[in-house]
Amino acid sequence: MDALDLARWQFGITTVYHFIFVPLTIGLSFLVAGMQTAWVRTRDERYLRMTKFWGKLFLINFAMGVVTGIVQEFQFGMNWSDYSAFVGDIFGAPLAIEGLLAFFLESTFLGLWIFGWDRLPKKLHLATIWLAAVGTMLSAYFILAANSWMQHPVGYTINETTGRAELNDFGAVLTNSTAIGAFAHTITACFVTAGIFVVAISAWQLKRGKAGDVFRPSMRMALVTVLVASVGVIASGDLQARLMTEQQPMKMAAAEALWETSGPASFSLFTIGTLDGSEEVWSLRVPNVLSLMATGDWNGVVEGINDIQAQQERLHGPADYRPNIPVTYWTFRLMIGFGALMALLSVIGLWAFRGARTPRSRWFYRAAIAAIALPTLANSAGWIFTEMGRQPWAVFGIMTTQEGVSPTVSSGTVLTSLIVFTVLYGVLAAVDGLLMYRYAKAGPPDPQPHVSKADTEDQSLVFAY
Repeated sequence: MDALDLARWQFGITTVYHFIFVPLTIGLSFLVAGMQTAWVRTRDERYLRMTKFWGKLFLINFAMGVVTGIVQEFQFGMNWSDYSAFVGDIFGAPLAIEGLLAFFLESTFLGLWIFGWDRLPKKLHLATIWLAAVGTMLSAYFILAANSWMQHPVGYTINETTGRAELNDFGAVLTNSTAIGAFAHTITACFVTAGIFVVAISAWQLKRGKAGDVFRPSMRMALVTVLVASVGVIASGDLQARLMTEQQPMKMAAAEALWETSGPASFSLFTIGTLDGSEEVWSLRVPNVLSLMATGDWNGVVEGINDIQAQQERLHGPADYRPNIPVTYWTFRLMIGFGALMALLSVIGLWAFRGARTPRSRWFYRAAIAAIALPTLANSAGWIFTEMGRQPWAVFGIMTTQEGVSPTVSSGTVLTSLIVFTVLYGVLAAVDGLLMYRYAKAGPPDPQPHVSKADTEDQSLVFAY
C-alpha cells in the first residue's frame, strides 16, 4: 500500500477507536448528573451510591477519550498537511472553539466535581457535573460542525490567489443542516450507548446477586433511557437520510447498492452479490422502503449509482466517484440492525422489570450482558458508513482524499506510526478494560452509617476514589 492507503487506515483506526469512548462519555455524564440530582432532591442514599459507582466508570472512560482524541487531531498535520493547508481557515475554527471553550468547560467543572464532594454545598456541587455534561455536548457539536462541513461545505469562498478555502460565514458553518442532523443523531445515540452500558453492568451485578437496591433502579433508569433515545435515533436518522439524498446522492445509492435509478425503490434486508457489489445474485427486499427513507414519498424516485457517476464526471471530470459499495452497503445495515437489537432489548427489559418484578430467567441477564458490545458495533458501523460513503472526497465536491494527503510523508513513515499507534492503543485498551472490570466488579460503596439530620446538614459526604 502507498502512503495514501496507509494514512487512510491510520485515520480510520484512530477515529473508530476514539469514538468507542466519546458516546459513552457524553451519555454517561448526563445519567450520572441525573442520579446525583435524584439524590439531592430525595436524600435517598441509593442515588448517592449510584452516583459514586457510575461516576467512577465515567471518569475512567473520560480520561481514555481525551488521550485518544489528542492523537486523532495530530494526524491532520502529520498525514494530511495538504488538506490542513487548504481548509485550515474553516476546519480549524470549530475545532479551536471546541478546545478553548467546550473542553475547558467540561474539564474544569469535572475537576470541581471530583474534588468538591466534601468542600462545596450540595446544590453547587451538583451544578458542576451538569456543566461538565453540557461541556461534553458542546464539544460534540463543534466537532460535528467541522465534520459536517466536509460532508456539505457551506460559508466559504475559494481564494484564487492562494488556492485555499476561506471562511466567510461562520454562522453558516455552525447552522449547517448536516451538522444539525448529525448532532441530533449522535447525541441520541450517545444516550443509547450509555444506557446499554448501564444495563449490561447492572445485569451482571444482579445476576451475581449484588447490591440489588442500587442496580435495580439503575437498570430501570437505563432501560427507559435506551427506549426513549432509540426513538430519537430513528427520527434523527430519518432526517439524515433525506439530507444525505439531497446533498450526497451517491452515498444513499451506495447504501442500497442501487445501480439504476428506480421509483419506487425497494430496500434490501439482505443481499448476496459479487465481491465488488456490481451485480446482485439474490436479495430479500421490502418494497418502497428506500423511496420512503430517501425522499419521504412512498413512490419517490431514487437516483442510481450509474446516473450519479455520469453527473459527477460532467461536473468534475473523468474519475471514479463511487465509494466502496460492499462496505457502504453492509455498514449501513449493521448500524440499523444493531440499533434495532438495542431498542428491542429495552422493550423486553422494561416488561421483565415492570412493577416490582425482577426476572429470574438467566437468558435475559446473559443477553443484557452481551449487549454491551452492541453500541460500539453500531457506532463504529455508522461512522465507517459516513466517512467511507463520502469517498473519494475529503471535502465533498471540492477536494479529493488523494489531494489532501501529505506529499512529503513516505509510506515507511506512515506504516511505522500506524504500527506504533496500533500497539499503543492495544495496551490502552487492555488497561481501560482492566480498570473498568475492577471498578465494575467492586460495586457501589457500602451504605453510610445513619446520622442525624443536623449532622447531615453540617457535613458533606466524601467521594472516595
